[in-house]
Amino acid sequence: MEPQPTAVQAPIHLRIADDLRMQIERKDLPPGEPLPTLAEIRDIYDCSTNSARAAVALLKAQGLITSGRGKAPTVRIPLHKVVRSSARHQAEKDLARRPEKERGAVGEAETNLNMSITDQVFESTYERIAADTSLGSALRIESGSEVLRRRYVSHDSRSGLLLSFSTSYIPVSLVESNPDLLDASKEPWPGGTLHQLSTVDIEVMTVVDEVTGRMPTTVEAQQWGLPEGVPLLLCRRISLDATDRIVEISDAEYPADRTELHFITPLKAWRKRPTHTQAKEGN
Repeated sequence: MEPQPTAVQAPIHLRIADDLRMQIERKDLPPGEPLPTLAEIRDIYDCSTNSARAAVALLKAQGLITSGRGKAPTVRIPLHKVVRSSARHQAEKDLARRPEKERGAVGEAETNLNMSITDQVFESTYERIAADTSLGSALRIESGSEVLRRRYVSHDSRSGLLLSFSTSYIPVSLVESNPDLLDASKEPWPGGTLHQLSTVDIEVMTVVDEVTGRMPTTVEAQQWGLPEGVPLLLCRRISLDATDRIVEISDAEYPADRTELHFITPLKAWRKRPTHTQAKEGN
């Protein structure tokens, strides 16, 4: 769709913001380009300084520009996009059976972020916790059961902004036969969780994705570099084995302004109906 102004006669600050927005959408004002100064906006649109300032504030609220104390507003440079696709589940399962060198070359950085882990600052922390009522219910285990909580955090090595943040929960009883699975120093694990589970004879057969959203706290907005008004998407992945036992729950957060949710659902073919001739022959 071509850039369009907001309908009806609008206040001057909205008309200015609309015009600048369309210049940004058309790339007449490309990413990283400084916005006209308040004095320039005032002269171009024959308006007051307050109207110019209100137009700039509106562009900032829409996430189109960035500014800081003492810095001129500039057109926002798109941040690294995350694509979270349901097709990755089968790809990760297939990868878990490949040689270690091949498994080690592909991870979330490559599948979700389309960037090498060498371009990130990655850290993982492991902790054994007692499941509260909510977590116990989600994992279908008794409240108080021991759970391995794993937290994974990645930052962009250049900007310092968060790239990914996720928390995984696995009942300790499922993985304690392999001490390496309780050791954070083994991360990043070649082949990820599906290969880890395979070392204790667990094969994931079903993955359920649940997506909700919420507004970020001020700290989260700062960590992610979120413009005002942009929510976080909360993606829960539930992994089940062939007996429908929940073997892991993973919660990840992604900024809505740079995330694409891509769900692929294979459908079974209908049974072919017999033709009129075949129906007659069957009688």
